[in-house]
Amino acid sequence: MTSPAGRVLVLNAGSATLKMTVLDLPDAAPLFDHSVDWEPRSRSAISDAVDTALHAAARSGIDRSSVAAVGHRVVHGGPRFVAPTLLDEDTVAALDEIADLAPLHNPVAVETIRVARKRLPAAPQVAAFDTAFHATLPEVARRYPVPDGWVRDHGIRRYGFHGLSVEWSVGRTASLLGRPPEDLRILVAHLGGGSSVTAVDGGRSIDTSMGLTPLEGLMMATRAGSIDPGIVFRLMRDGAAADDIERQLDHESGLVGVGGTSDMRRLLDKERSGDQRAILAIDLFVRRAAAGIAAIGTSLPRLDALVFTGGIGEHAATVRSRICARLGLLGVPPIRDGATDGDAILERGSTGVSVLKVHAREDLVIATEALGLASG
Repeated sequence: MTSPAGRVLVLNAGSATLKMTVLDLPDAAPLFDHSVDWEPRSRSAISDAVDTALHAAARSGIDRSSVAAVGHRVVHGGPRFVAPTLLDEDTVAALDEIADLAPLHNPVAVETIRVARKRLPAAPQVAAFDTAFHATLPEVARRYPVPDGWVRDHGIRRYGFHGLSVEWSVGRTASLLGRPPEDLRILVAHLGGGSSVTAVDGGRSIDTSMGLTPLEGLMMATRAGSIDPGIVFRLMRDGAAADDIERQLDHESGLVGVGGTSDMRRLLDKERSGDQRAILAIDLFVRRAAAGIAAIGTSLPRLDALVFTGGIGEHAATVRSRICARLGLLGVPPIRDGATDGDAILERGSTGVSVLKVHAREDLVIATEALGLASG
């Protein structure tokens, strides 16, 4: 990825943490990296967190006046925002209008943008969207088999997420394999707090497991992933409130719902001591990840590479190995159950399928896009 030169401050406003990274492009190594744990329930809490991060940067010698651009990660761009976008009053107002598409993430990101524009008024600010990479999804991948009225009147369609991570993984895979992205057919499995798989054909997203929201698809740390929608109706008929069901599917399901913790490292430790909940949680995670990878893989004419990224994908070697062991039908080779430092080709299969591990660098994608727009 070719980068312009300049200093970029990247803000990633999550539901539990505000992450700030400063990069001096084209150098990929962060100049400054800082996280602030928060409960962003009010404007003042968000403002305080941004100020805390900026003060920490100042103590590390980062002068605000040296920042050439500010990049923001925004989870959902809706139908309008399908590319990185320079932010002004109109675009911020438009982001407010689609806040309900990602109620846990977008409102926090938009308020963070407002604070950052006040604190760094001289620096152009850019929003990069997790959904944007999936703007190339064909209609057959975007469409759900639901009534036309749902699509027409309510905008029900697949958007997909983790696009910034997938974009980086595609570029790194091409570099590691020594082949141009246009020649590669890749499955990117982003496994972490949120988990998804994306089919990339010649650099373009053509299918992905997450949908209208990040709840669909693979089992995740605290999200259930895809379940029978009849379960929701059953719970509502039994008196459960919609808000409670949504909260439980978003925060109390997945690994934490089955195994009692969302931390894969702890679950693996518990598995070694024979903990039955941990064993079941890991088995479910592996089974559903492999099934999701296989399903999305049917969208590709062939498979050149399976790429693991995200916290679990990068660091849980035994989970990677167990997933690959279930994917022989796709030509995925077995890989060894051992840790590997840095980005790496884990195995080159005799069928032509390579398995890789890539460290997620959404910050670098955001910074490059932000500086590129800011510098015209």
